[in-house]
Amino acid sequence: MKLTQSFLAGTALALVAGTASAQDMTFVSWGGAYQMSQQKAYVEPYIEANPDVSITWDESSAEAVARLRAMNEAGNITWDLVDVVAADAIRLCDEGLAMEYDPEDMLAPAEDGTSAEDDFGDMIVSDCFIPQIAYSTTFGYRTDMVPEGVDAPSDICSIFDLETYPGRRSLERRPINNMEWALYCDGVAKDEIYDVLATPEGQDQALAKLDTIKDDVIWWTAGADTPQLLADGEIFMGSTYNGRLFSVIVEQDQPVAMMWDMQVFDLDGWIIPTGLSDEKLEAVKDFVYFATDTQRLADQAAYISYGPARQSSAPLVGEHAELGIDMAPHMPTNPENAENTLLYNYEFWADYRDDIDAKFQAWLAQ
Repeated sequence: MKLTQSFLAGTALALVAGTASAQDMTFVSWGGAYQMSQQKAYVEPYIEANPDVSITWDESSAEAVARLRAMNEAGNITWDLVDVVAADAIRLCDEGLAMEYDPEDMLAPAEDGTSAEDDFGDMIVSDCFIPQIAYSTTFGYRTDMVPEGVDAPSDICSIFDLETYPGRRSLERRPINNMEWALYCDGVAKDEIYDVLATPEGQDQALAKLDTIKDDVIWWTAGADTPQLLADGEIFMGSTYNGRLFSVIVEQDQPVAMMWDMQVFDLDGWIIPTGLSDEKLEAVKDFVYFATDTQRLADQAAYISYGPARQSSAPLVGEHAELGIDMAPHMPTNPENAENTLLYNYEFWADYRDDIDAKFQAWLAQ
């Protein structure tokens, strides 16, 4: 997605910095539409209220772990606030490269007085992770390929029901999410999935369930693959990130609908690098307090279809800033979409990823 002129202009202004001071900060994100949403919802209103502040963007979040390791070894931390996925935040925290924080000290309470810790709840998956958005891996399906006389699929286990819903599927070419869905649809209770998956027998059970549709699966490696396959009518249903499906449904107006059941939540948010000066740290903390309050997180949803990480923000989600459509129905955190969800288990996959991935890839090759 192309960046808007206002975003580019805002970034250009931020790049024109004077003598370095605590008010000159470098933030790290992913570029594109997501970074634009941060610029519009957080940075521009913050700078308007604090005109002495200059914020520069570095679009290196995909390399955050390696880059922060190198900066730490060199004793030269040049980043002040870094946007990362939760799994990377956990790694950086474990390695002492991200600062631990107290949510009650550094984050604003909700407008009704609910503490930040309670408002963010399970979204705080690490002592160093400051949540911003929840996104999910879920399924889209072609509405014009639903068999006549059959209800549209609304249950995750529809992906394994080739008799009722014939047609090809697309699944990501990795065990994560697929193994959980397979066990759930083979009768394993949601709160027991990871206990079962930790055993060789449970892994075999998941692969056996996936075996029932293996011949009808196209395996994807890029988030854009499933939307393209859906748009081309090459599959009936497939998994990908909810923001990608929002694009194909709303922006491209394709005959595609979302299936939210058992969507797998993942998270994205800030970490503060360790080693900042006291003056710089105070400036960063002031911004974080502002940018993670209830209203700011709701504001970001006006630019991108990812759900705000605070519970109190969800009711404030309004219309898309450019499309003029109500964004709430498109949010993974919308109560109507989040009746049955699964939160990605970071600790489990950190411990078991290598072994299960090897088993999964061997199964794929059979």
